[in-house]
Amino acid sequence: MGRSLAENLLTWAEIDLGAIAHNIKAIKKLMGPSVGVMAVVKANAYGHGAVPVAGAALSAGADWLAVNRVEEGIALRLAGIQARILVLGYCLPGLAAAVVEHDLTPAVTTLATATVLANKANSLNRIIHVHLKIDTGMGRFGLLPEEVVDFARALQKLAPLQLEGIFSHFATADEADSTFSRQQLETFRNVVSAVEAAGIGLPVQHLANSAAGMILPEAHHHLVRLGIAMYGLRPSSDIDWPVSLRPAMTLKTRVARLRLLPAGASVGYGRTYLAPGPTPIALAPVGYGDGYPRLCSNRGSMLVRGQRAPIAGRVSMDQTSLDVSGIGGATQDDEIVVFGRQGEAEITAEEVARWAETINYEIVTRLAERVPRVYF
Repeated sequence: MGRSLAENLLTWAEIDLGAIAHNIKAIKKLMGPSVGVMAVVKANAYGHGAVPVAGAALSAGADWLAVNRVEEGIALRLAGIQARILVLGYCLPGLAAAVVEHDLTPAVTTLATATVLANKANSLNRIIHVHLKIDTGMGRFGLLPEEVVDFARALQKLAPLQLEGIFSHFATADEADSTFSRQQLETFRNVVSAVEAAGIGLPVQHLANSAAGMILPEAHHHLVRLGIAMYGLRPSSDIDWPVSLRPAMTLKTRVARLRLLPAGASVGYGRTYLAPGPTPIALAPVGYGDGYPRLCSNRGSMLVRGQRAPIAGRVSMDQTSLDVSGIGGATQDDEIVVFGRQGEAEITAEEVARWAETINYEIVTRLAERVPRVYF
């Protein structure tokens, strides 16, 4: 679906696949040719659309794809994508057949899952590759460092299951203070050394996320998992990132109604906005039912004719009102940019996140399914 097909859409998201390619290529250039890229397309590619983004990422030089759940990997396979796909999250033993049949690479942390995977692969006369997740400081899914060697030895007894890789995840790589990240890196290296000293090969080792990929080269190993930066969003505002990123998503809507409210008129649920004088109000048909945060009520803005129009009153499920005072020429059906660029003006996902007291990851990922994605 191209931009021209957005002409009859009320609210939509434009996804610039060229920006996805630009961001991957720019970070690959920074990292050098010896480091592979695993494009993270979990959660519908952070709201951007998993299948189109996966295709764009692979065309731009990504070597692997990563999802969080088995069903996400299956959806990519059913779309015809043949690249290696790592399932980062927990794989229920009952999903082992689907994992093997769709040639997914699961992360394993339990012998129950590993055993069922091996048995299913054996019955289908296939090899199943797995990656082992280490908890180096996130306190979530991975094995504790002292558990890893024994677990890896146990996996070796489960042919045709093959331990292909080992990975962990940084907790604070996007912060200016890298002390804890370096502690995690040291823990990861020590665990890898212990496994290899036990005679167990680990051909694929990965630790770095977007932030570490850009600022912590010693953590690159074989692959860097590119998530938020691939979508053109900065991992945080705490660091001056060395790569110029292009945001891939612009959320747009249209003026659904434009009228002049008299002084003292209220707008929206709870009457939290009262017109200070005769005030032109433009209705934007976008709300928390589309994923736009209710916390932006009376504090955010949207772009109309290249100017900021403050939100007047509460964001509701389907509609948000804008004060378009001083925006000359605003008319019915005018394009509204909820976040993104319009002319020389821009509202970033980071700015919306500040209004909503959250992070840019959530702003794009929460975009509802009912919002059409338009790719170009």
